Amino acid sequence: MWCIEQEDLELLDSNCVQKLLPEYQISLKSVEQLYRNADADDKKVIAGMVSDCKYVIEWLSSGRRPGNKRGIERRAGYEREILLEPVRMQNFTAGFNAVPSEGLTEDQCFQLEYVLGLLSRRERECYMLANGEGFSHVAIAGMLMISAGSVSEYIQRAQKKISSVMEEYRSLI
Repeated sequence: MWCIEQEDLELLDSNCVQKLLPEYQISLKSVEQLYRNADADDKKVIAGMVSDCKYVIEWLSSGRRPGNKRGIERRAGYEREILLEPVRMQNFTAGFNAVPSEGLTEDQCFQLEYVLGLLSRRERECYMLANGEGFSHVAIAGMLMISAGSVSEYIQRAQKKISSVMEEYRSLI
């Protein structure tokens, strides 16, 4: 499967925008000149062209779809989902579907499943990738397309939740 790294894609996008924006601005001026000299029948068609050019220029200039009130960074998690290649998805699912280790008792497996079930999806992913798979925070940030600081925060939250549950469990025994 053909793959472009995120950094290359951003560079490609910025280069394309830098080339397209002036071209659309020139086209807008040309179309506006045509609109001024057109008769009534042609003005309807040319008005659509002017509108389309302005729409694209606004989109290229702002980096956001015109008319949207909420940017992508302010959307809910399911609206920001990023699809990954199947090979990269295996990094996430390998830890969750793994058969329990021979060294764990049935009770320990139950405790582990219970504690991991209390974590949010993102906390569980970060915690398992860091502690279970041994990835660095930077590598996890690259896989999940979030900042390394966010990865650290998710892991800290997960560790606090796990510690509090384990303290409660120890006090009951």
